[in-house]
Amino acid sequence: MPRRPTRRRGSMIARPLTFAPFSRSLAHAHLHSTHMPKHQMLGSKVPESPSNNKGGAVVKKILREKIEQSESSEEEEFGGDVQADFAFFDPKPDDFHGVKILLHSYLDNTEWDLSGFVDLILEQTTVGTVVKIEDDEDNGLFSVVSALNLGRYKDHKCIAELKEFLLKHCLEKNIKGDLRVLLGEQAHNVGLLVSRRVVNLPPQLLPPLYDALCDEISWATEDEPTEELRNSFRFNSYVLVSKIYKHKNADKKNRLSSDSEEAIIYVNPEDEIFHKLSLWSFNFPFHAEQVTAHELKNYRPMGLVMAVEADKVSTFREQLRSLIDEP
Repeated sequence: MPRRPTRRRGSMIARPLTFAPFSRSLAHAHLHSTHMPKHQMLGSKVPESPSNNKGGAVVKKILREKIEQSESSEEEEFGGDVQADFAFFDPKPDDFHGVKILLHSYLDNTEWDLSGFVDLILEQTTVGTVVKIEDDEDNGLFSVVSALNLGRYKDHKCIAELKEFLLKHCLEKNIKGDLRVLLGEQAHNVGLLVSRRVVNLPPQLLPPLYDALCDEISWATEDEPTEELRNSFRFNSYVLVSKIYKHKNADKKNRLSSDSEEAIIYVNPEDEIFHKLSLWSFNFPFHAEQVTAHELKNYRPMGLVMAVEADKVSTFREQLRSLIDEP
């Protein structure tokens, strides 16, 4: 399906980003403790004209990012800053392994039909984006975003297993009933918003990435070939599954060991916005990762599940832009 093209090009300096000072310093430490090959450093997207298709892939957007590397042997090899063009592409079958790696701990360490889940994301090319470096021979993948209708795909094994996982791990009785309704009778109006990326993806890419997803959802309600498909993107609400670090004493009032320690550290800065806008949320223990960083010694990784009403998305987009633009 032809896209409604827009273009953006720019030069930006990546910086670690979360809301509070403690989280920012922690993110900075995390960023500079992560060493990746040059071709695995980061990514971004904007619709380009169909004439720019490469190998059948639609190049949606290109952004030029300047990445500040940490002091390491890699800096000596590449000479400090690395500048790369990051492009947004429609997902395609060749992206299977890259997307699967990004989603490997999506449901913690549970054994489930992850391959089938990845297939759904890749088959839905009208809504969804993968981020790569433009003209990268290694075809490295740095981010994936999509929105899957839980009703449309309810008969797929992976979606059934995902619903079972969420219901099993929701221990709050006052929320579990609402969750069951969203996953059941209201599922045809619920989008599973999937977003995963490498840890040091430049935060400047987030607004155009989420803008692209939201625009595609809107276009799909008009451009899909059948009424059933058009309706499948008219979401009333979204469910998000993410990860946070939660302080061991977060649920005990006035018991944090230091005033500088926050109750929650968000792995993805946009999740704090989603969390504040959410209708409800719950946590579950996350076992796929062990905390090793000294800065996180008082924290434990947790899964975070949120329900966000669709009419809150415009507010989310505005707050995300403000967050990225703040000094």
